[in-house]
Amino acid sequence: MSSATGSTSAMKRLSRISFGSTAAIVTSTALVTGLNAIGASRSTIVAALLIAALADNLTDTLSIHVYQESERLEQREAFIGTLCNFVARLLGCLTFVGLVALLPLDVIVPASIIWGTLLLVMLTYLLARERQVSVPAEITKHLLSAAVVLLVSRGIAHYLS
Repeated sequence: MSSATGSTSAMKRLSRISFGSTAAIVTSTALVTGLNAIGASRSTIVAALLIAALADNLTDTLSIHVYQESERLEQREAFIGTLCNFVARLLGCLTFVGLVALLPLDVIVPASIIWGTLLLVMLTYLLARERQVSVPAEITKHLLSAAVVLLVSRGIAHYLS
């Protein structure tokens, strides 16, 4: 297999999980941060994460699938992309459920932010390397975007409380 073919297949694998993984990381971190800011209980935070992992994930996955069909993507490829998105998002959200379930309440937010940052940096690094673009620039751009989401979620929580 040539390096160009290997690179193309690696990019295809990354693209199949990139949307779901990014959504899971940023949404989960924002939920933990925002809900904790209003004093939500551990069970409430876990419930919100599970709703995002299942209901919101199914909605996004259906949307992606319909979009892929509208783009006339080959049926097998659309199915694989849809399934990969669902699984990536589910597993990503479940890692945050584990953090919330296992860690003391006073460290859930910093642990979630650190975990989310690590996951987002790893995914961004892989994508940037594969696309042959500036890794630091991509990481900075993605972390700034995620920070805006976290600030908005905390802002909403403070406004409501």
